[in-house]
Amino acid sequence: MKFLTFRGAEGRLHPGVAVDGGVLDLLHPALRLPEPCGCMGWWDLDDPWHQAARRAAAAPPEEAVLPAGSISLQAPVPRPGKFLCIGLNYRDHAEESGMEVPESPVCFSKFGTSVIGPEAPVLLPPGSRQVDYEAELGVVVGRRLRQAMPEEALAGVLGYTCINDVSARDFQFADGQWQRGKSCDTFGPMGPWIVSPDEAGDPQDLAIRFRLNGATLQDSSTSQLIFGVAELLSFLSGFTTLEPGDVIATGTPPGVGFARKPPVFLQDGDLMEVEIENLGVLRNPVRGR
Repeated sequence: MKFLTFRGAEGRLHPGVAVDGGVLDLLHPALRLPEPCGCMGWWDLDDPWHQAARRAAAAPPEEAVLPAGSISLQAPVPRPGKFLCIGLNYRDHAEESGMEVPESPVCFSKFGTSVIGPEAPVLLPPGSRQVDYEAELGVVVGRRLRQAMPEEALAGVLGYTCINDVSARDFQFADGQWQRGKSCDTFGPMGPWIVSPDEAGDPQDLAIRFRLNGATLQDSSTSQLIFGVAELLSFLSGFTTLEPGDVIATGTPPGVGFARKPPVFLQDGDLMEVEIENLGVLRNPVRGR
């Protein structure tokens, strides 16, 4: 299944599922779904609303299906409770960055206000001249996980999505830590949807690419991850409780802009595309302020 979020005609955010003929509006009155237990219920595998929504998607009433071209896709998780990221998680990316291959996951976070959806513009922040791209596999949590073993952790995955971990390198390197450089407004594009594990395939064997204005600058596979999805979720849940709707960006392969010779940084008018096998393409233009 492909879970998504779109903005309805009245301006409210709606959860939806991609179905034959368009998008099933999961808030449509024809479905008569129960109220979720808060907005987390949209992404909670065990919430009665989520379970009923899956049943509705199997045989959707025609009046609840909207043409795909009539909706405005948003980030599939518009405001994650936690947006956790992993650095240096591809061996060759650590090497191109001039850093040691980590012995345990390198963790940081992005603020929720960095999140934008497909086609939304990434805004270059004042004061930065070195804004970079990073194509990443995103994991969306679907169950509460605390000190989870790897096998238990995988069973708690709602699905996978494309993420672009946009980074202001001059902020990042000047500060000596990564928060400001990673968390500027619009620096967390994700989407276009969340693909369930059964459709996504093996998360450790997906082709991942980044294109800038049509030119491929990153081309790798998640098979090159140092720490895989199950290991990351187990590690993270060991010190913080993961909840439905939390998002984890698993790291980027080599080919990022600051490591290229000469460096490549984002400019007003650029078009970025993150493509991950079975998950689709996340497109975002770049705009100067």
